[in-house]
Amino acid sequence: MLPLPITIIHNTIIHNTMTKFRNTYRIESARLKGWDYTRGWYFITICTHRRKPHFGAIDNGVVHLSRAGEIVQEEWLRTPVIRPTTQIDAWVIMPDHFHAIIGLHRQDGIGSYQDAVPPAWTSGSLGAIVCQFKSICTKRIRSEGFSDFAWQSRYYDCRISTSRALQNIRQYIIANPLKKNRAQQHNSRSSTQRHDSTSAPEE
Repeated sequence: MLPLPITIIHNTIIHNTMTKFRNTYRIESARLKGWDYTRGWYFITICTHRRKPHFGAIDNGVVHLSRAGEIVQEEWLRTPVIRPTTQIDAWVIMPDHFHAIIGLHRQDGIGSYQDAVPPAWTSGSLGAIVCQFKSICTKRIRSEGFSDFAWQSRYYDCRISTSRALQNIRQYIIANPLKKNRAQQHNSRSSTQRHDSTSAPEE
């Protein structure tokens, strides 16, 4: 458990863009042996199958959510309502993936390596919550006519063990919209320059 209050900041970044976190979020993290995943703070990333941009489009550094993206938003906001032992912090929906910080607070103590460890899919565990979230989103999105929608089968998570790490990840979430926008503009300019150089008439 982190020794500081968590500031809910999703309203400031909900329509923003994202980039990779250290180029690792496509890979499911190794689970810590002996750690109780019904407690603690975690940074998670969930991607769409084949990174298809089901959730919206980016314009000037802002993600304009599609109906599928709105459903993901609605279901994430429901998480602490239907699961009272959870708390959501910074999060963002991207066209092809979702980043979030989530806190899990089982009521019988503070998580530690000495605790009896429940299976990965125990009710209230990180794995169970992610699985349920993905499942209800999939059902609702497909019911809206997006029959080809699917998530990647795995997800990435990182346990947040210090206040500094928490702040760094929050800043990563907040700052990435601008980074993504700059990257897109750079790629666009580079593409234009390459086109101009190859199509320039000979003198």
